[in-house]
Amino acid sequence: MRIKFTLRPSHFLLFSVVFWTFAGKIDPVIAQSGDWRNIKNGRIIPDKSYSDQPYIVKTDDGAWLCVMTTGSGHEGATGQHIISQRSFDQGITWEEIIEIEPSDGPEASYAVLLKATSGRVFVFYNHNTDNLREVKGDDPPYKDGIVKRVDSQGYYVFKYSDDNGQSWSKQRYTIPVREFEIDRKNPYKGDIRFFWNVGKAFSHEGSAFVPLTKVGGFGNGFFTSNEGVLLKSDNLFDVADPADANWNTLPDGDIGLRTPENGGPIAAEHSYSILSDGSFFVVYRSLDGHPVYSYSRDQGRTWDKPQYMRFADGRLMKNPRAANFAWKCENGKFLYWFHNHGGRFIREHPNPGSIGYNDRNPVWMAGGVEVDGKDGKVIQWSQPEILLYDDDPLVRMSYPDLMEEGGNYFITETQKDIARVHQIDNAFLERLWGQFEEPIPVRDGLLINWSGKGKSLPQKLPAPAVPNFRVRDTNTADYRGKSTNAGFTIELGFLLYEVKEGQVLADTRDASGKGWWVGVSDKNNLTFQMNDGQTEVGWSSDPGTIQPNTQHQVSILIDGGPNIFAFVTDGQLNDGGAHRQFGWGRFSPYFKSPEGSKTLLLGSRIKGELSYVSFFDRALMVSEVLASQRCKE
Repeated sequence: MRIKFTLRPSHFLLFSVVFWTFAGKIDPVIAQSGDWRNIKNGRIIPDKSYSDQPYIVKTDDGAWLCVMTTGSGHEGATGQHIISQRSFDQGITWEEIIEIEPSDGPEASYAVLLKATSGRVFVFYNHNTDNLREVKGDDPPYKDGIVKRVDSQGYYVFKYSDDNGQSWSKQRYTIPVREFEIDRKNPYKGDIRFFWNVGKAFSHEGSAFVPLTKVGGFGNGFFTSNEGVLLKSDNLFDVADPADANWNTLPDGDIGLRTPENGGPIAAEHSYSILSDGSFFVVYRSLDGHPVYSYSRDQGRTWDKPQYMRFADGRLMKNPRAANFAWKCENGKFLYWFHNHGGRFIREHPNPGSIGYNDRNPVWMAGGVEVDGKDGKVIQWSQPEILLYDDDPLVRMSYPDLMEEGGNYFITETQKDIARVHQIDNAFLERLWGQFEEPIPVRDGLLINWSGKGKSLPQKLPAPAVPNFRVRDTNTADYRGKSTNAGFTIELGFLLYEVKEGQVLADTRDASGKGWWVGVSDKNNLTFQMNDGQTEVGWSSDPGTIQPNTQHQVSILIDGGPNIFAFVTDGQLNDGGAHRQFGWGRFSPYFKSPEGSKTLLLGSRIKGELSYVSFFDRALMVSEVLASQRCKE
């Protein structure tokens, strides 16, 4: 069998650093050569330049079958079409690309897969069958109200494969989609339909369910309104000729899944999961700064009133205008991909339709477990962790898929230019789900574990060793710098009699100002600063997180992989709340080291008490911090 790699020249520097094991955790080589969360350490999936929605199913012969929207141009360009390819080694190598639709035909886009128990694989996608070269849009932003991009209209179609994706049916089958109110309100009154899909198809009780996002029109931000529906076939898996399949468009009525009351017009990219009691869960993006979810107890015919997503502690989750997907894992637990920022700062922006597409780096992941709700099972969601990132904050990643094999977890993603597969550290996921279990004290990397009980302030301790975030690469001719991916964590327990700016809880600065320190800011919060003699960087906890005469626990995470600060105050990862779009902040990738004085000075200028100070020589996971704080309560 011929193996073909279609890697572009820019890919070769990335490929050589990737080494993995399949024994249930990340290989130590990766831990030494780079952070597994950095997307450059993933395995590249071949494409033709543009790459979108790299979705995978495992076929009956053991292959990973990947389908992708690709083309030689940019997203939406003429020549956009869908391809498939197979891998037998979890994405290390790929067989030759198969063109499901040709590059010289009408646009074929946004494919998703579904495998029947018989082994037959279906691929569903948009197809510009009538080969329209323009459609009506808004003027402005489109000149004379004409949109030349035509990949989000036409017909929703499918093909199938009976040989595990090595070939596809010549015939293309069209799915009849019921007209809704949003269709009749478009410029063609429904005679031409606007739509697309990124949500994975699924099966339940012998029926096939295929998501679809209906579109109301084109304007600022491209899509001006949309809503979600499900296409259900109760006999697709049974009929010999797929043309004989029955199709029904859900939910009942004339309106699909939209945002909550008074929400915005964007309700798109619906991601579905099936709970143990047969309930359907769906989550989708909005322009409201929060992801939206709902439950159906009757297989998609009706849905609860949509609501904004919340963590298990009741706080609203944040997400921009970006895909946010949930998956049910083989162990019955859930994983949720989102971006952990937004809120009213997107909703109230003068141009939310466009600004909402920004800041898809890093990706955060929450873990979910089922609990009993009023009407059936529901999912409660953990606080999140950084899953993936790129060194360049402006690089965006999205449209993921999740695969499990041999007890290991893999996720795909794309930046619309390079698609990759990433193995997730199993320990990472176990800690994420472990937030709902009894906490275990964290000891790994603990350098200082000082108790302030019965001790007056100030106190002097030997300063802990701090990492170098950036060092010289002596293997290069110009001795350029390289990141070490290092980090550290500071934990403080304290009570302040008054919350007044200028109080310093912990300080390692020397006479030149080099070092790190934690103090009280002017917004009833804490601030953290570090200085390497040339650069000073810092971040603060959310405003209002510190109150007088209140016992507080604050953990500060300094993560030199994605170069991100994060605060966890009293058991809550700061996400900015209503005060700011981002609860986490970035520091310069060129910052070297916060090494300062040899002395750690505690409580030099505070009116209050320090109950404990801990220092770890690594960036703890949020899940570890939550466990640590619970153990110290």
